[in-house]
Amino acid sequence: MAFGPDVPPIQAHICVKDGLAAIAFYEKALGAVNTFHAMAEDGKRVMHANLAIYGGEVMLHDEFPEFGGSVLSPNTIGGTGVAISINLAKPADVDSAYDRAMAAGASTVLEPQDTFWHARYARIKDPFGHVWAFNAPVANP
Repeated sequence: MAFGPDVPPIQAHICVKDGLAAIAFYEKALGAVNTFHAMAEDGKRVMHANLAIYGGEVMLHDEFPEFGGSVLSPNTIGGTGVAISINLAKPADVDSAYDRAMAAGASTVLEPQDTFWHARYARIKDPFGHVWAFNAPVANP
């Protein structure tokens, strides 16, 4: 449900085109668990969904231009101004998460690499235009 007992103080709420396909992609690519979703009256668009991802939660909905169109998908606006970061425990987890997302149909923004901020880091773009970053600490030399 949208308001469970442990609502985090900050949540990503993303807009997509084809919400059901997005949910299926996130389940495959990120291991998401669809904990709740409600369809719009048209029976085609997702009005609201909650996805448990890596211990966090992302909310999702389809575009609804008839409600003013104040939130649109990255594919409609031609890009995104936000990357959603997933912090992982080990550097190898970044490579595994990246490989899983790529196998599910994501595209590369930045291949896994060690960074100057002492992290293993990678970025992918999902088919719905959202950018996801995978980040894990590496030993500080």
